[in-house]
Amino acid sequence: MACPALLPFTLTDGQRAVVAEIEADLAREHPMHRLLQGEVGSGKTVVALLAMLQVVDDGAQAVLLAPTEVLAAQHHRGITAMLGALAEGGMLGGAAEGTRVRLLTGSMGAKARKEALLDAASGAAGIVVGTHAVLQESVQLAELGLLVVDEQHRFGVEQRAVLVDRYDTKPHVLVMTATPIPRTIAMTVFGDLEVSTLTELPAGRQPIQTTVVPAAERPAWLDRAWERVREEVGRGRQAYVVVSRIGEGEESSSETRSLAALHDELVAGPLSGLRVGTLHGRMPADEKDAAMSRFAAGEIDVLVATTVVEVGVDVPNATVMVVMDADRFGISQLHQLRGRVGRGSEAGLCLLVTQTDADSPSRERLDAVASTTDGFELSRLDVELRREGDVLGSRQSGVRSSLRLLSVVKDGEVIEEARAAATEVVGDDPDLSSHPDLLAAVHDLEASEQADFLERT
Repeated sequence: MACPALLPFTLTDGQRAVVAEIEADLAREHPMHRLLQGEVGSGKTVVALLAMLQVVDDGAQAVLLAPTEVLAAQHHRGITAMLGALAEGGMLGGAAEGTRVRLLTGSMGAKARKEALLDAASGAAGIVVGTHAVLQESVQLAELGLLVVDEQHRFGVEQRAVLVDRYDTKPHVLVMTATPIPRTIAMTVFGDLEVSTLTELPAGRQPIQTTVVPAAERPAWLDRAWERVREEVGRGRQAYVVVSRIGEGEESSSETRSLAALHDELVAGPLSGLRVGTLHGRMPADEKDAAMSRFAAGEIDVLVATTVVEVGVDVPNATVMVVMDADRFGISQLHQLRGRVGRGSEAGLCLLVTQTDADSPSRERLDAVASTTDGFELSRLDVELRREGDVLGSRQSGVRSSLRLLSVVKDGEVIEEARAAATEVVGDDPDLSSHPDLLAAVHDLEASEQADFLERT
């Protein structure tokens, strides 16, 4: 039905290589389990779309699982726009060889939800894009061939397994992440997961300058930050302002501004006269979609938002982002957030506003983010600071590692060598009949409560 030739741009060499790897995986008899990690904006979603289309061409269906309704809706709009008539199979004006792309979220209206469920169950929808709502038992697919999980660290192991375990024929699984985190590293070195990496950015992606704004020490810098926002808007560009909490009722320090309070403050003060909108996760789905659509259409100059814009949101005209109380966000989260700017023809600017002291650990983290745009370098630093976590269990970070003699960060080469050796042993002796001690250890692991998590990665 589709191929890279249909795309309105040229794939990078890295994208073409990964597409070839996935095509080979999908042609094999056993299910694919592949991790696609890549820099923010490296084009992972396009690679995933080509994989989904290959599955649809083979007569099966694909599900794209997104962590937020905003991102799911954007994926749906982007895919349908890119495919055009090919996304309207069986509809008036649709291509004869096309399929349908359906959106399924928790807050959809009854009519739209019924249509999506019927198309998924009948197979008319070759691609279903959704949030956690796709995991409900009421959602049935005629033949699930591929599960794509975007920003996989937002979903627990059990959640991903809901779809995989629902069908007798196990689907292919492709998980994607822009910033490898402890669980990702654990899956890479311990799970049965092949890894593809995109490091090359598509042509036209602009650099992003990141600056720490120490508001307590230099209040004039914050004033200048708002001036920069006005300057960008004056040039016809747009801006994000990101906050860590929505309303006054949430637990927080008195110094942290809520979205509502900051919005009112900006409208009455430094951003008066500009078109300032808001976006957060508690808004009804239609209001969220309307706000995002208006921002994408250029009808909103400045969008004051929570981290619902962290992943996947793509508005090429947005060139500046101000992150308030940036010390409240993690390294990977900040890197994801700033990836929302610089996506068009103009360079991006990210301003990290903080009240923390210059010599505090929080400021060190912010300085690290400002010092590099290399997501892989930042991910290594993030893991060092947060520790590996319980890599064999359901926890992800901030807890004591279950590794007693190794560090995922420091001993990567040793772990890779061990994995290669294990692969060779199993290849030569699948039943481990010549390795009784190793076989006993495997049985012990299978009997443990952690075995189920390993099976499902």
